[in-house]
Amino acid sequence: MTGHHEHSPAHQHTASHEHAAADPTLSPAEHWEQRYAGQASVWSGRVNATLAQVVAEFPRGMAIDLGCGEGGDVLWLAEQGWQAHGLDISTTAVGRARAEAAARGLEGATFSATDLSTWRPEPGTVDLVTASFFQSEVALDRVEILRRAATAVRPGGHLVTISHAAPPSWADHHPARMIDVHAEAEQLAQPEEDWVVEVAEEQPREATGPDGHAGEHLDAVLVLRRR
Repeated sequence: MTGHHEHSPAHQHTASHEHAAADPTLSPAEHWEQRYAGQASVWSGRVNATLAQVVAEFPRGMAIDLGCGEGGDVLWLAEQGWQAHGLDISTTAVGRARAEAAARGLEGATFSATDLSTWRPEPGTVDLVTASFFQSEVALDRVEILRRAATAVRPGGHLVTISHAAPPSWADHHPARMIDVHAEAEQLAQPEEDWVVEVAEEQPREATGPDGHAGEHLDAVLVLRRR
């Protein structure tokens, strides 16, 4: 659903400062479908590097990626031995992700076109839930969706979110709401006795701005483990 954009797109789904303002007459599904249908591809197809670093040592198992876009994170997880399923509101994005999985022969990467506002996961069925730059300039009940997604995590499994904590260094605003990682940790690690907060911090990341000059993103990285 949302995504992240550098001058050459490198991550999944959040709105860029370069994008036109969202059309308030469109539903979230219409907004994202229009966004994807208007371009041959929106993101690079590469995994979010921070996610790859965070989950590298996790035991492989079942994973769900929220707002998977064109599937970069899911495809990488499948290549690492996960059974990974991506969910996105855009049928065009999901179609591209499925085509790429088929082209790579990745049977462990599957995708569904899903409206996460009405999605209800089966409790205790996965080892990992990820959400990379799951932010939007259109309606998105982020915390409620993440809370529901967290119910799918088995004991010993993880919920990992990587988000924009601030606009990029070359911009003075961002159309999507920025994330306070400490506040979100308190909101999601409930009940407290069920979760361990392994990481809740802001991490700077080098990036290239639209004019080609070096810049920086500030990522909010949250890693929760279910006891």
